[in-house]
Amino acid sequence: MRVFLTGATGFIGSRIVPELLAAGHQVLGLTRSEAGARSLVAAGAEPHRGDLEDLDSLRDGAAKSDAVIHTAFDHDFSNFVANCEKDKRVIEALGGALAGSDRLLIITSGVGMGSAEHGQPAREDVFNTDHPNPRILSELTGAAMAEKGVKVSVVRLPQVHDTVKQGLITPLIAQTRAKGVSAYLGEGGNRWSAAHVLDVAKLYRLALDKQEAGVRYNAVAEEGIPVREIAEVIGAGLNVPVVSLSQDEAADHFGWLAMFAGLDLPASSEWTRAHLGWQPTGPGLIADLKQMDYSQAAAA
Repeated sequence: MRVFLTGATGFIGSRIVPELLAAGHQVLGLTRSEAGARSLVAAGAEPHRGDLEDLDSLRDGAAKSDAVIHTAFDHDFSNFVANCEKDKRVIEALGGALAGSDRLLIITSGVGMGSAEHGQPAREDVFNTDHPNPRILSELTGAAMAEKGVKVSVVRLPQVHDTVKQGLITPLIAQTRAKGVSAYLGEGGNRWSAAHVLDVAKLYRLALDKQEAGVRYNAVAEEGIPVREIAEVIGAGLNVPVVSLSQDEAADHFGWLAMFAGLDLPASSEWTRAHLGWQPTGPGLIADLKQMDYSQAAAA
């Protein structure tokens, strides 16, 4: 298949490219820069110039392809709500180009949308439409496009990591350096699920090959790592104290991260593993955090 991949030069997308090529697919990769175009050509993909604001370029890329994998997202979390609205427009544009066909659109969301209640492990068969995370717009929009005849499936992400980036933990590390302490809320028993980026890339490829609509996959290798344990590893890496904060202190210390700091986000991937035959093999989150070069993180 010829696959239009948004975020093709990004953290996850750049790992999806070789997965797709190795499976015999062709990749049309969205990029907004000449440097990105060169990197895609070097990887064996075809570049498609455009960005998330250029909806016509997205429609064109989708129209030229047999399937679409949408991983691009503006990760400026200080404008999180606006960026979720942007993702809504992107999904509508991509879906509009595929409506009425049998071509699959794989969109991206977060595992929290599968939590029926706070603290319950997220499951693939649950879609909590009352979830407070603004990213719920992605799944709501996907569902709306499905009602219009678009073949849609969803990959839900936890903290996706290697030794360089780790989802929300990357800005948390930068904040910890700025504050001089590594903090967690209360007892720090709330959990974040995780998966290595190479395992996540493989899951997207398996979801594409499955060609199934109306399903949600949890890209989860570790069901839940206590946030206190994450804070302790960061504190050791940066050589700063590790402290517990009250809920009243969260906003002042964490800033925009306060909306995530106390969330309990465990997630199961039991159904995903069985359905796709997906078996994650990459290092765990704590192992990657222990192996990362904190001096390089400082430079970044």
